[in-house]
Amino acid sequence: MDLTENSIVLRTGKFRESDVWVKMLTANHGMLTVFAFGGSRSRKRFTGCLDSYNYILSRVSSSKNGQFLNLQEASLLESYSNIRVDWKKQGLVANCIRFLEALGVNPVDADKIFLITKALLLFINKAESVHPMIPLLYRFRMAAEYGYALDASRCYTCGQSLDAGAFFLVTDGYCVCKSCKPQGIMSLYASKECLDILVHIQEYSPEYWGEYKPSTEVWREMGRIIDALVRYHLGLEWADGRFKKMY
Repeated sequence: MDLTENSIVLRTGKFRESDVWVKMLTANHGMLTVFAFGGSRSRKRFTGCLDSYNYILSRVSSSKNGQFLNLQEASLLESYSNIRVDWKKQGLVANCIRFLEALGVNPVDADKIFLITKALLLFINKAESVHPMIPLLYRFRMAAEYGYALDASRCYTCGQSLDAGAFFLVTDGYCVCKSCKPQGIMSLYASKECLDILVHIQEYSPEYWGEYKPSTEVWREMGRIIDALVRYHLGLEWADGRFKKMY
């Protein structure tokens, strides 16, 4: 196996004095863990490339026994340096990356996930300030890409417009109008503004997510719905500083 990939460095760590392991998100193969031998001191092959969240062009090959991947060479395409000097931005990005690692990346969807994540890094890097809810919006977009997109325009049951708001049925994963809301079923209210923003998140690149200026209550509505969707349909919850599989 020998491949050249556009990649985003997610995390790195040392495993010997001068050797480094690198977890990367690639455009065609999803997440890969590769080993950069001499990576902590090589001035020719990896200079400035292996910092977290860098966008790089990487050349990777299989080891002789086929048991692991070697990072042979990397060149820096873009460095999101503002993230590394702002601890708040670092925390938001780290939360998104931990979620992505827990969710996993199917190679079939790798190109879409790669482009969305790259756009997220660009947005956070450029923004003067970033709302702390951004990681939740990223989770919602990832859920949509994995087949859990919401139809927030019409009631799933009767087809009526949801201009007056809706109820998200947690275990079913869809929205219904007030008239079709069943009794005894776990549901969460979503205003029209909340629904409009959720639809926008599903359709548009993260670079436009800074346009939202909802009230605190609308943020709460979105947060409750996204948390429920992630827990019940992706099987992930945040606990003890990481995302854990619920089943």
